[in-house]
Amino acid sequence: MGQINVLVVDDSAFMRRAITTMLEHEPDMNVIATARSGEEAISKALQMNPDVITMDVEMPGMGGLEAVRQIVADHRIPIIMCSSLTRDGAETTFRALELGAVDFIAKPDAAYVNITDVARDLVAKIRAVSRRGAQPAQPIVHAPPALEQAQRILAPPPPQPAVFRPRVLSQYEVVAIGTSTGGPVALSHVIPMLPGNFPLPILIVQHMPMGFTRPLADRLNASSKLAVHEAVNGMILEAGTALVVPSGKQVELRRRGGGETEIRLVDDDGTSVHVPSVDHMTAQVADAYGRTAIGVILTGMGQDGVRGLRKLKERGGYVVGQDEATCVVYGMPRAAAKEGLVDKEAPLDEISPILVGLAGVAKS
Repeated sequence: MGQINVLVVDDSAFMRRAITTMLEHEPDMNVIATARSGEEAISKALQMNPDVITMDVEMPGMGGLEAVRQIVADHRIPIIMCSSLTRDGAETTFRALELGAVDFIAKPDAAYVNITDVARDLVAKIRAVSRRGAQPAQPIVHAPPALEQAQRILAPPPPQPAVFRPRVLSQYEVVAIGTSTGGPVALSHVIPMLPGNFPLPILIVQHMPMGFTRPLADRLNASSKLAVHEAVNGMILEAGTALVVPSGKQVELRRRGGGETEIRLVDDDGTSVHVPSVDHMTAQVADAYGRTAIGVILTGMGQDGVRGLRKLKERGGYVVGQDEATCVVYGMPRAAAKEGLVDKEAPLDEISPILVGLAGVAKS
């Protein structure tokens, strides 16, 4: 493979040097230019035609958001945002992702972030989203209601012994969603499209830095008919509620008397690459729910989820995977499909209708 040419954009000379230093040690990466503003970023993107751009969120003059909007519209170059570890930084970063940026990292700051970890993360993401392997995220549009699409899209799942609960016309009891690169936008194409009478609880693992899962849950909650929260220790999985596992914790599930399932948030034992881990979450769901579980694997780099989904499949669960054409990075869904773990592969905007059909939602 040839070298990956990177344009580094930041108004701080220190940050431009820090990111350049991180990348210049990689034999397959070349920082072809740096820029100090959004206007300069647009000009150099046109002149230099880089494979990937790293973009500061907040800059004087034209900020990162407008630069992303113009670069994605005119040049379709993958952009990785560098976000500060603040609530405002998270909100702006999510907006940049909606505008077409493909991923983000927490801005390196020696007071808060391990520089070595940030460098490793940035290098991996640049490789994953370079033009050889990524597509800009789909813009958020108003899709037709999932309920109306469900019967048209859903192919019948393999016959399995039905487990019925009162008022739920489905054999399924829970949905477990795992995603990484491109996930915030992908989730906004799925969760807000589910109807308010969706009868199953939803558990979500999204790879992201500490401090970003609560703003993600809040944004999904504001645009959804379902209740969406960052998970808290001791919460009960409830119908029509989606819980985002917080960064830095693994989730464990405990079935209680009366059929309730309680969430326990625990520290990782040091064996997982990602915390939270899709593997860990889906394995817990498999143990707690068995054949009544639905697994969903969305866009993301790597293969987190394969081990957990294998366990879910062994217990009789059903797995839906996002297709290659609509993934920002077709890594996690590809790995699951390659292992024969995906029962239904579909474009992103068909995921929610499929879930509606599997959940047996009836028009109210």
